[in-house]
Amino acid sequence: MKELREVLLRTIYEAGNVLMHYYGNLEHVETKSGEIDLITEADHRSEEIIIEGIRKAFPDHHILAEESGLSARQVSDFRWVIDPLDGTTNYAHTFPAFCISIGVERAGSIILGAVYNPYHRELFFAERGGGAFLNEKPIHVSQTRDLSQSLVVTGFAYDRRERADYYLRFFRAFMMRCHGVRRIGSAALDMCFVACGRVEGYWEENLKPWDTAAGWLIVEEAGGRVSDFPGGKFAIEKNQLLATNGAIHNEMREVLASCLK
Repeated sequence: MKELREVLLRTIYEAGNVLMHYYGNLEHVETKSGEIDLITEADHRSEEIIIEGIRKAFPDHHILAEESGLSARQVSDFRWVIDPLDGTTNYAHTFPAFCISIGVERAGSIILGAVYNPYHRELFFAERGGGAFLNEKPIHVSQTRDLSQSLVVTGFAYDRRERADYYLRFFRAFMMRCHGVRRIGSAALDMCFVACGRVEGYWEENLKPWDTAAGWLIVEEAGGRVSDFPGGKFAIEKNQLLATNGAIHNEMREVLASCLK
């Protein structure tokens, strides 16, 4: 576990240096599946640095990365789940809400997670059973117990232009029931903000495993709760995610259910 932790932290800091090197100096911004799904040379180089570091230390481990997909080996229970740049649209516009997210799985269970925003130099980290931390200081979810007194966050999937009314239905429902709703543009940071008590809850659909693997563990180790929209057990392959401080989880579930009727 010590070596896993050392490699995880070393590679995420190295990737952070790559992102800051390109930040504000991008030469190419391209699109993937649609005109609002962006990718840059920083995404690619960050992922290369992370994978090189993992392969050097653990050549037999599986890797699932956003840009290169699944690299499967036959002899390991370990899998690294990597988002080399979560918040690419923010990054391309020099809006400083972006990060690297890396989760480490053993036999299907996330055991380590790290999310790093190099612009603000904030490293969120969790080890299963060991708590959650921000820059090595313990963090805990908010103690707010009512949705009416809460600040919540969400995100919109890349099909938002085709399904705008659907996503805005949820946004409006929460806007009427809480202090405010924010849309930051990075799923991993959204979850970390739940974990450190900056917001009380977060919901989103159509996320990918690399969006949620690290943040899921960080929220739970900070005392929060993560589920699907109905409240069922979460898995990184699931389509829906609800992360809260635990105290407002059922209230948020009820609002989500009312929007799905």
